[in-house]
Amino acid sequence: MSENYYERLVDEDALVAYLEEQLGTVDTYDIARHKEGHSNETLFVTWGERELVIRRPPPGETADTAHDVLREYRVTSAVAETDVPVPTPVLACDDHDIIGSDFYVMEQLEGDVLREDEPERFAVPEHRERIGEELVDNLAKIHDLDYEAIGLGEFGRPEGYTQRQVDRWGKQLSWAFEVTEEEREVPDLHEVGDWLQESVPDEHPHTLVHGDYKLDNVMFAPGTPPELIGVFDWEMATLGDPRADLGWMLSYWRDAKDPEPSIPELTTQFMEREGYSNRPELVERWEDRTGYEFEQERFYRTLAVYKLAGLGEMFFRRYLEGNSDDPMYPKMRERVPALAARAKRIIEGDEPL
Repeated sequence: MSENYYERLVDEDALVAYLEEQLGTVDTYDIARHKEGHSNETLFVTWGERELVIRRPPPGETADTAHDVLREYRVTSAVAETDVPVPTPVLACDDHDIIGSDFYVMEQLEGDVLREDEPERFAVPEHRERIGEELVDNLAKIHDLDYEAIGLGEFGRPEGYTQRQVDRWGKQLSWAFEVTEEEREVPDLHEVGDWLQESVPDEHPHTLVHGDYKLDNVMFAPGTPPELIGVFDWEMATLGDPRADLGWMLSYWRDAKDPEPSIPELTTQFMEREGYSNRPELVERWEDRTGYEFEQERFYRTLAVYKLAGLGEMFFRRYLEGNSDDPMYPKMRERVPALAARAKRIIEGDEPL
């Protein structure tokens, strides 16, 4: 990471002054950037005896609500009062004079995010099976929440959510294409977008949706058996269609029968090992826990991959404009067309559930 990019992320003097005002002075502190994410930026802050996390958008122009961290703070604060596990929110700030953007502060959790591999303590069939069960069970908890009772009744418009998702991600892609199509075009994405428009379900259940629910956006506690203790990255949360959340989660979950991943650098593959649940088993568990059926599964899985392609293309635009130093972003030149091909395979039945 270049020093210049870090300086665009955080004015340390201004941030320290703000934290002193809000949380009190401390003898020691430390601020470091977390490099695992590829969307909003995350900073780890040691503030005396407290371990904190700051979330802020990336620098530069961003599309629509893709990086609304104050929205993330609001939903996390509401969900923190339920049995859905989330980090404890601490502060939110909309004063751009501090670090140049909105940001919020939360307590840091201790545990493991399963990103590149499974912890050794989980490497037995019964624990592997429990990982998928915990993942699905907590998604079902989100979908079972009484969103009005926790103060989120005005958090979104659930009617028409799925149609708006198709429309929104088409617009996100158009925003990215303004710059990226000068480098190369992705005609398959236009075909996928047309198919999605023609295939939107007429009706869907109305629940709180996370918007980015997947294995590496949750944390498992130390020890065994696997226990999910934190759900992160609520920036896309709203009221809408729970099947879209399930389709998104499944788009990241690998089965041994799957073709080579479209984005190998971002694809976790350890759940292909013996003991892990397969996608149909996860779907059945979600249906049992929620009482909903995963109808039109090809639509929801295609929508998920279309959204992944949209994210990738926005990453590629930010790279071309010099607004990120993430080494993943330039690879989207080839990875987004590969995602478009995957979406077409799902549509045509060549990549089954």
